Amino acid sequence: MQIFKGKETIAFMSYRKVALAFSIILMLASLTSLAINKLNFGLDFTGGTLIEVGFEQAADLNKIREVMDKNGFDDAVVQFYGSSRDVVIRLGQREDVKAEMLGNQVLKVLQEGTGENVDMRRIEFVGASVGDELTEQGGLAMLTALICILVYVAFRFEWRFALGSVFALFHDVLLTLGLFSFLGLEFDLTVLAAILAVIGYSLNDTIVVSDRIRENFRKIRNTSPSDIIDISLTQTLSRTFITSITTLLVLAALFFKGGALIHGFATALLFGVFVGTYSSIYVASAVALALGISREDLIPEVIEKEGADQEQMLP
Repeated sequence: MQIFKGKETIAFMSYRKVALAFSIILMLASLTSLAINKLNFGLDFTGGTLIEVGFEQAADLNKIREVMDKNGFDDAVVQFYGSSRDVVIRLGQREDVKAEMLGNQVLKVLQEGTGENVDMRRIEFVGASVGDELTEQGGLAMLTALICILVYVAFRFEWRFALGSVFALFHDVLLTLGLFSFLGLEFDLTVLAAILAVIGYSLNDTIVVSDRIRENFRKIRNTSPSDIIDISLTQTLSRTFITSITTLLVLAALFFKGGALIHGFATALLFGVFVGTYSSIYVASAVALALGISREDLIPEVIEKEGADQEQMLP
């Protein structure tokens, strides 16, 4: 703790090396998981058929997988969907087979194989070309967002802040993707939307912190850059804390009560908001400090008007 104008200041930057090392380890772990496990892309990206069925009693997933495998559906991915009686079956692309016909085949196989009454809830089909297009457009959307943010922050603040902000956003996105890869959670369009929302949330928090740092660099003299950043982070801490807590409360309600349709969306946002709050404090500011941000970099240049010297010489 430090004292600034009679108020205690938290020494955030004294832990910046430990925090950056921790972040780098998590990023490497995420990259490793993405390389080994990859992402469990949903039908929005891979194409195929999704069939939701309902059982009268709790379903046995192992038995369902065994029945599907014996009847030629060895590529079937079987999961619970909201409750132990609701099951979703994902199938890969099948040429010249209509979704309705495929659904009837699966329903018949399940009824005969399990000996239970099975109800068809819904069938969804996504073509391979649509999945490829969504994958490409989704990646371009995230890349474009990061480039635009880099340009915006560089113009509004300073290039060191811009690099720190983009590194923090890349950190948040990578860790969120790593979580989905490690846990094998389905990555669909709702999760992609959540990641774009995480980018916006993290950027907003980082902009607030950067604005206060710039303001304090201009107002406070004879103070080291790390101390000024600590003062700025302490001043914005209550705002960051309140914003994060209220957002997390809403997302927790969506996570526990929102149902299976938005479970992935809520999971990505919950984790992303938590990581984004951490990165706006430690990653973005620490990177700017490591790049050598100083008071001189943030003081606007005074441009003398043409002819000012001659006017001073006149009697």
